[in-house]
Amino acid sequence: MRSAAVIAGALAPAVLAATTAKNVIYIVPDGYGQASQTMARDYVSLIETGTTPRAPSIFELQADQMVRGLVRTHASNNLITDSAASGTAFACGFKSYNNAIGITPDFQPVGSILEAAKLAGLKTGLVVTSTINHATPAVYASHVRDRNSYAEIAAQQIGLTHPLGPQVDILLGGGRCYFKPNTASGSCRRDTKDLFGYAEDHGYHVMQSRDEFDALEKGLGDIRIPFVGLFNDDQLKYEMDRKIDQDEPSLLEMVETSLNALHRATHCKEKGYFIMIEASRIDHAGHANDPAAHVHETIMYNDVMGFVREWIDEHDDTVLMSAADHECGGLTLNGFNPLPLQKARRSREGVERLWSARPSGADRREYLVSEILPEYGLADASSAEITSLLAASNLGSALVSLLSSRAGVNWSTGGHTASDVTLFGYAAGDKAEAFKGELAGHWDNTELPRIAERVLGVDMDEVTKLLRANGTSWVTKREFETSSSGHHTH
Repeated sequence: MRSAAVIAGALAPAVLAATTAKNVIYIVPDGYGQASQTMARDYVSLIETGTTPRAPSIFELQADQMVRGLVRTHASNNLITDSAASGTAFACGFKSYNNAIGITPDFQPVGSILEAAKLAGLKTGLVVTSTINHATPAVYASHVRDRNSYAEIAAQQIGLTHPLGPQVDILLGGGRCYFKPNTASGSCRRDTKDLFGYAEDHGYHVMQSRDEFDALEKGLGDIRIPFVGLFNDDQLKYEMDRKIDQDEPSLLEMVETSLNALHRATHCKEKGYFIMIEASRIDHAGHANDPAAHVHETIMYNDVMGFVREWIDEHDDTVLMSAADHECGGLTLNGFNPLPLQKARRSREGVERLWSARPSGADRREYLVSEILPEYGLADASSAEITSLLAASNLGSALVSLLSSRAGVNWSTGGHTASDVTLFGYAAGDKAEAFKGELAGHWDNTELPRIAERVLGVDMDEVTKLLRANGTSWVTKREFETSSSGHHTH
């Protein structure tokens, strides 16, 4: 018998979407809440206008111009969702338990909007700044009982163990180590599966470095889809750190390249594409309570939203939907002044990496003052503050606490919250006003993929039938990997 949660998902109110389009772009700002947008908006506005919190001149950021509604986020077993349960809802249209990837509470696989697009002959893509096998991208092309089954998720995403074969034409992000066999240096796998080798055997162009990404020439060069590019064994770097190191592509660069490549592959054909883009590290900065990284990741999300809006203005056969999976950090802005954040050049993660790599025998206080504090915008820390930082059990936590206090940024948790999230959307041409009206309202997250399903004219339920056609014993329990990579499991 189907569980009550499954029945509730199946009987959710029908979404009567009149708009149809050839292409759908879905963007997930993971862990982003309304306060995230406020902080980024005020930060950018004060800097660009040269004004102060006492006499501010504030303007809209890109996403502000596309607000359409609100979304509820609870899981089947908790008022506070994780990315797996929420992702299963907005990719597959069903409530499930925290940690579930593309399955219902009774462990039955359910088809995603990406898989439905692929079945219907569309091209597909996943572009993220997390590991590619992290919860949000995982729910679109894999089905496992536990989100921490990273090795199996990767194998399904590339098509090796997916019942329907390869489902994704573009995979860009981190998580490189899960695509290497355990015989290769730096592998995170326990087995000998060579996912990069499998990908090449099935026509994928494989990239593992910034230089190889650049060879795509923004998706306009000789290399065509399908391709997979994984540029870090773990998550991609925070945008703050990436700008300095310049050894990975930015989210915006990956989005531009992917849209160009998808357009080239589909513009002369009847069938279009579905792509999910995730600004993954907004969430990680929330977990870390890192105000500097959080604001810069949110700015990057807005930059991507602005780019996609301009893209749709030029390609009006495409529509955009965007909503976070949940809010993270319980961010509040009391006594708020974001200007101290502009002094930070690196994220908490970035300065922690520098601190861990300090020369043996280096004087801790001198190194903190000369190398760490300037990088995190705290070069003017007092002697007492420096002493307190050195005495802290966790230097990273102490640093973000000090910078947060200077900016009037407050965090109620290092986890997620139950807050509703904002729904954004955009269409151009004769679709513009109708699509705006269709997205207006207060939605459950399970309803969002059904909107995309109707816009594209595809069938997620048909995918579900195919996934279950030969039994569901392939939906694995958790497998424990050998990697000690610092995955965020929220």
